[in-house]
Amino acid sequence: MMTAVLLYDGDCAFCSSCARWLQRWAPARAEVLAWQLTDLEALHVNVADVDTAVQWIDDSARAAGPEAIAAYLRTAGAPWRVAGRVLACAPVRGVAWPVYRWIAAHRDKLPGGTPQCALPSTAREPGHGPGGKTAS
Repeated sequence: MMTAVLLYDGDCAFCSSCARWLQRWAPARAEVLAWQLTDLEALHVNVADVDTAVQWIDDSARAAGPEAIAAYLRTAGAPWRVAGRVLACAPVRGVAWPVYRWIAAHRDKLPGGTPQCALPSTAREPGHGPGGKTAS
C-alpha cells in the first residue's frame, strides 16, 4: 500500500506557503511534496500534469486541482475531513475549478507570491528542486 501524496509546485513561493499551511493546520495521512523533488515516473505522473495543477495520488485514485485538495482534506482530521467532502460535492466542485484556475493564474500577485510563481512556468525538469536545488 502506497502512502498518499499531494504534489505541489515547489518553485512557487505561494504554493509552498499553502503546502506548509496544510501540513501545519490540516495534517493528513499523506505526504505533501514538491514535485521537483519527487520521482514522478514512479508515481506515473508527468511534468505537464504537475505543472498544471496540484496532484493527489493514492492507491485508489488520482485527482488534480481542487479535487486533489479535497482528497487531501478527506484524509485529515475534523473539521477538515468535512471540508474535503463539501469541496468534492458537485455544486461546490463546479465553482471550485474556476476559483482554482483564477488563483493559479494570479499566484505571483497573491501574498507570498513571487515572479517565479507566474504561469506559464519556464521549462522545468524533475530532479531539480525548489530554488534550483538538485534532488538527491
